Amino acid sequence: KIRGYSLTISSRVSTVTSVRRSGVGAGPGFGAGFGAGGSNYSFSSSSMSGGYGGGLGGGFGGGLGDGFIQPNITAVTVNQSLLAPLNLEIDPTIQAVRTQEKEQIKTLNNRFASFIDKVRFLEQQNKMLETKWSLLQEQTTTRSNIDAMFEAYIANLRRQLDGLGNEKIKLEGELRNMQGLVEDFKNKYEDEINKRASVENEFVLLKKDVDAAYMNKVELEAKVDALQDEINFLRAVYEAELRELQSQIKDTSVIVEMDNSRNLDMDAIVAEVRAQYEDIANRSRAEAESWYKQKFEEMQSSAGQYGEDLRSTKSEIAELNRMIARLQNEIEAVKGQRANLEAQIAEAEERGELAVKDAKLRIKDLEEALQRAKQDMARQVREYQELMNVKLALDIEIATYRKLLEGEESRLSSGGASATIHVQQTSGGLSSGYSSSSISKTSVSSVSSKRF
Repeated sequence: KIRGYSLTISSRVSTVTSVRRSGVGAGPGFGAGFGAGGSNYSFSSSSMSGGYGGGLGGGFGGGLGDGFIQPNITAVTVNQSLLAPLNLEIDPTIQAVRTQEKEQIKTLNNRFASFIDKVRFLEQQNKMLETKWSLLQEQTTTRSNIDAMFEAYIANLRRQLDGLGNEKIKLEGELRNMQGLVEDFKNKYEDEINKRASVENEFVLLKKDVDAAYMNKVELEAKVDALQDEINFLRAVYEAELRELQSQIKDTSVIVEMDNSRNLDMDAIVAEVRAQYEDIANRSRAEAESWYKQKFEEMQSSAGQYGEDLRSTKSEIAELNRMIARLQNEIEAVKGQRANLEAQIAEAEERGELAVKDAKLRIKDLEEALQRAKQDMARQVREYQELMNVKLALDIEIATYRKLLEGEESRLSSGGASATIHVQQTSGGLSSGYSSSSISKTSVSSVSSKRF
């Protein structure tokens, strides 16, 4: 609300009009006004021992408005003594002084309005900073939870890495054991190969012996055939000689008959010779057959033994081949498992390294974001403190203005219906006072200008 006072001075009638102008104030706030007191000028006159004092005052007040209020119409009293003509010597610079005072009042009112706008802006900034502060606190809490979550995730990854390391050590131990088993099986395989080579050599030797025995058999059979042929030949020779002897005996029978002195038994001699040859042939045949049978039995026994040894060797070789194939399959399977485990270990190490790098990068980003947030928060806290200092200074200044206005209002209220505002003008100087008053529905109805 704006309350103004106008003073009209005439040579015959002095009328004081009190006008209250009401407006609509916006928003919550306080009312404050700046007023510049009027000037009190003293004039000297030859016909009067007194002087004239006039006051011009202006003020501005702002606050919570309650709409348009119809100004009260008050009675105007006319002091007849004021109708007398006055012999006044008006200072020619009074209009310039009044204009200057009005400009100062406008300047002060504009300054006060700018202060009010600045206070409102600072209040809005304060609310915005409080909102940002609460959001930053919530974000800090959220980020702290994110940090804890990432720390837990990193700890889990480290546990997994430790588990993979332990599993790697275990698998390396198993790999060493399997390598030892592979070496043992390899040595056994080499031993079996050497044994197989020696057995094959023995088999070759036995085969040579069998071949030699077979050749001996063939040779002996040939010898038997030769002996049989020889026996047959000797038998034929014997029979031929026997026939010849018989023929000779027939031829000499006459002689025998003629000469009986010799008395030879040719049949006995022939029988004896036949018996001797048959005995020799039988012994030779028996010896040959016995030797042949013995050799044949020895060869059969040795061949059977060699055959058994060969079959056992073949079975052992087949078993060794099966064992070698099985060991080779197991070795291939172990090599495949080893390759898979090494690939898994490498992949796990790579995943762990990537996860650790990713976690470190995220931690670094979070730390940088946290540092930026801390810097922003510190900057905003500094700005907030600066704004609070400015607000405090403005509050102090506004409170000072309010106290001045309240003091002026109380002084005006205690002075009654008539009030005189004095502003003394010195040589070239102007003394001004700022006043602030709260707006109320009661106002001064009239102001009387007294003549001194």
